[in-house]
Amino acid sequence: MSDESSLREDITGNMYTDLGATTKEAFQISETSRRMARKQLGDRNYEDRIRQRCSIAVGDFAMAPLLRFMHDPVHAGLKALKEKATIITDIRMVQVGIQKRGHQSEVLCSLDYAGAATELGITRSRAGILSLTGKIDGSIVVIGNAPSALLSLCDLIQQGHRPALVVGTPVGFVNAAESKELLRTLPVPSISNEGTRGGTPVAVAAINEIITIYAENTSRDDRR
Repeated sequence: MSDESSLREDITGNMYTDLGATTKEAFQISETSRRMARKQLGDRNYEDRIRQRCSIAVGDFAMAPLLRFMHDPVHAGLKALKEKATIITDIRMVQVGIQKRGHQSEVLCSLDYAGAATELGITRSRAGILSLTGKIDGSIVVIGNAPSALLSLCDLIQQGHRPALVVGTPVGFVNAAESKELLRTLPVPSISNEGTRGGTPVAVAAINEIITIYAENTSRDDRR
């Protein structure tokens, strides 16, 4: 049964990590934004951290209540990162946006595997996902733009393939809402959002926050 996760973790509010902030000014901006998001949205658990980061990414706290977390996706993502699972993205912007620090997973873009798109008459992102079928099981799939890619991934899941985590937040008026609704009916850990909103910033923010949590946990374990 597809129930939303309600797990709670102790969050240390006076500690903050941003792997993407490489200068003092960048970190201060990021920290200030996060402080505002904590105040507005709460800071009860890992899922709240993702709600915060996704809201910051789009500059709108209205994104937070649209996010949906199915089958304990954060812990599934942390486990996959520990196992160095491949991260598969739908477009180059998502691939580039994913933090390369804090984990050892390879980040692939499905467009690099989309050679059959013209011949098959389908979108390049759909063709790329289909070409990567052999890498889907155990991977983290991050789709921020193309509903057709998410629909193809859902088809593969219905055929028995099992990614470790799917972040699916495609944006648009054609199949975006429907593809995310379908994803939420499937027996895989997923993060998505309701409706036609979404996009690359939301997908990247969600996976980057999981990477940040993973890096924090790894650093904490190393200090023990």
